[in-house]
Amino acid sequence: MLRAERCAEECRDCVPVCPQGAITKKSQVISIDHAKCDLCEKCEEACIYEAVECVGRETSVQDILEEVEKDRIFYEESGGGVTFSGGEPLAQPDFLLALLRELKGRNIHTAVDTSGFVPFDILDKVSQEADLLLFDLKIMDKEKHLKFTGESNSLILENLRKHSRDRKKIIIRVPVLEGLNDDEKSIQKMVEYLRTCGGIEEINLLPHHKGGEAKRKRLNRSFPAIDFRAPSDQRVEEIKNHLSAYGFSVKVGG
Repeated sequence: MLRAERCAEECRDCVPVCPQGAITKKSQVISIDHAKCDLCEKCEEACIYEAVECVGRETSVQDILEEVEKDRIFYEESGGGVTFSGGEPLAQPDFLLALLRELKGRNIHTAVDTSGFVPFDILDKVSQEADLLLFDLKIMDKEKHLKFTGESNSLILENLRKHSRDRKKIIIRVPVLEGLNDDEKSIQKMVEYLRTCGGIEEINLLPHHKGGEAKRKRLNRSFPAIDFRAPSDQRVEEIKNHLSAYGFSVKVGG
């Protein structure tokens, strides 16, 4: 990951140490060819300005439990606990399940934030161990969902309906984007679907933000062709009132 704003103009220490020749610097601008990079971390060691950083690490259940236990007093005072999000935490189900079982044995509340795009047997196993499921519901229209996420929402909707039959506590999280899923038709379609599900404790409306743009730059990822925007505060409040009118507990944020 590159933080270009930290890179010193005259420094080139990271360039010669890269055995794959993945780093170049021209006209004071550093560039990383991620296709060549083999994550040897030599560039990170050479950079005294912390402009180049290898992110992500392998860890163990015990390592994470030790970190969690450091904050136990805060969980006990606040009634909170541990939330697993991502990315997609269910992409590593065995590791996640091991953690959830250990935390349950220690009486620490757990929540799992998922897109729901996983085989149901995995979702079912995880939900049996977690105290709370945070379920993302992005776009109800199947064609729009396929266009903007690259996948159909059929599995997601099927999983949520199956899971909701158990009446376990679920919070629905909806990222709200102007012109994409904030129109009356989209909201009403969501209402009609959620009314067929049980156990929906709450709906969180999450107005779109651009917090990921800086990370995209650091990872040299391309930006979407569409400039996604958050709806106005007034529109978000209208959506909240619409959902609340059907008996759902709704809040903005969460």
